[in-house]
Amino acid sequence: MRLICGPMATISHPVFRILLEQFGGCDEYFTEMINAGTLLTGGQFESYYINPAPVPQKIVWQLTGHDEGHMVEAARRLVELPGIGLDLNMGCSAPDIYKYGAGISWMLKDIEETRQMVRGVRAVVPQGKRLSVKLRLGDDNFTDDGFFSFTDMLVGEGVELLTLHPRTKKEKLVRPPRYEYCQQLAERYKGRVSVYLNGNVKDKPSFENAVAACPDVEGVMISRAAVQKPWIFRELVGEAALREPQGVVRSANSTSFLRKLANITTIDMLQLALEYIKNIQLYQPPEFWKTRLQRFFTYYAQNFMFSHYAQTQFINAHDIPDLENRLNDFFEKCPEERFQSIIDF
Repeated sequence: MRLICGPMATISHPVFRILLEQFGGCDEYFTEMINAGTLLTGGQFESYYINPAPVPQKIVWQLTGHDEGHMVEAARRLVELPGIGLDLNMGCSAPDIYKYGAGISWMLKDIEETRQMVRGVRAVVPQGKRLSVKLRLGDDNFTDDGFFSFTDMLVGEGVELLTLHPRTKKEKLVRPPRYEYCQQLAERYKGRVSVYLNGNVKDKPSFENAVAACPDVEGVMISRAAVQKPWIFRELVGEAALREPQGVVRSANSTSFLRKLANITTIDMLQLALEYIKNIQLYQPPEFWKTRLQRFFTYYAQNFMFSHYAQTQFINAHDIPDLENRLNDFFEKCPEERFQSIIDF
C-alpha cells in the first residue's frame, strides 16, 4: 500500500517535505495547486511553487486552472521538471476556485470540454511520466451513472491514476466519506488504472478501517493529519518500512528534535517548531512567511492538551521573533507538553 501526502495550500512546499522526510517520509508528495495562468505569465513567486526539494523523485505536480489552452501549456512546462508526473485538480471545491472555473468545475462542465482539456494535457505528458486526476463524487445531485461515465472518460483519455475524495462538492469533513466508491473504482479499473483513497485517515485505526473498506486501492492519501503529526506515515507502517531516499541532503542538525532510545523515538516539539521556522526563512520568500507559519501552527497546536490556548498564541504572533518567544513561553508554562513519543515497530 502506497502512502501519499496530499496537496494543501500554503503547506505542501519544501519545508514541510523536509520535516516529513526526517521521520522517514512517504512514497509521494503532491504539491499545492499550481495555477496554470500564473505559471505561464511568470509570476514572481512561481519559482517557489515549483521547487521540488528535498526529494524531486517523489514529487507530483498538481495543476489547476480554468482555460484549456493554459492548462496544456502549463502542463508542458511542469512535465519537464523532475518528479513522478502531473495531477489535474478536479476536486477542489473552495468557492473561489469553483467560481473561477477550476477545481471541481471540470467535473461539472460539459463533458466534451473537459475531455478536450484532458486530451490536450495527455498529449504533452511524455512516456515515463504519469498523468493523474484528483476528484470528488461531483455535485450534490450526482448519480452513479454520471460519476462512472466521467471516470470512464478520464481513463479513456489516458489518465493512469484516480485519487478520489469520496464526498460531493458541498459535503464537509464532518460527513463520513463514502469509501465504497473508492473500492468500486478500484474494481472497475483493476489492472488498468491505479486508484488512491483520500479522506478521514488520521491514525492507525482509521487507516486500517479505510484499507479494510477498500482492499483493492493501491494507495492512501493523507493531508491534514500529516500536518498535525508529521510522523503519521511512520506510525502507520513502522520505521523499517520507510526507506531512506537517495540524494536527500540534510543539515548536520536537521534531526535535532529526535531522540531515539530502544524502540521509542522522543520528539522535542519545541525544537521541531524552531527548525520549521528556520527552514521557512530559507525556502520561502518573506511575503509567504506569515501565512505559511500560521497555517502550520494551526495544526501543530492540536497536539497539546491546551490546544486552543496554544493555537491562539502561535497564530497571533506579530513576527518570527515574537513567534519564537511565544513558543518558548508556552513550553515553560507547560513543560509536560514538550516531548512526545513514537513507538517504532
